[in-house]
Amino acid sequence: MSIQRIQPNSRLSRALVYDGRVYVTGQVARNRVQDVFAQTTEVLGLIDELLEESGSDKNHILFAQIWLRNIEADFAQMNAAWEAWIEDGHVPARATVEAKLAAPDILVEIAVTAATVKE
Repeated sequence: MSIQRIQPNSRLSRALVYDGRVYVTGQVARNRVQDVFAQTTEVLGLIDELLEESGSDKNHILFAQIWLRNIEADFAQMNAAWEAWIEDGHVPARATVEAKLAAPDILVEIAVTAATVKE
């Protein structure tokens, strides 16, 4: 089986398709002068774009991993953005943890694994 690499650079591929699954690497907001709700909304939009380019969509997400800089302060706002984005009946398995992220202005990072859409 071949591996399809989506938007690769010298360190990573933003997404990868293999064996009927799409692996989207951790995405962070580009506009970081925002609160966690806005950053989460932006990140989910980036994930939508990568899933579409990879032959999938948010309704086929199998697992999501979410990292928050401050889970106590930001969990509710992140969930509000997530719940506005995810469609009823299509909620994936998910884990959310607090972590020291790569830069102090990154409040949320999200990675997902999804099934490809067979047509």
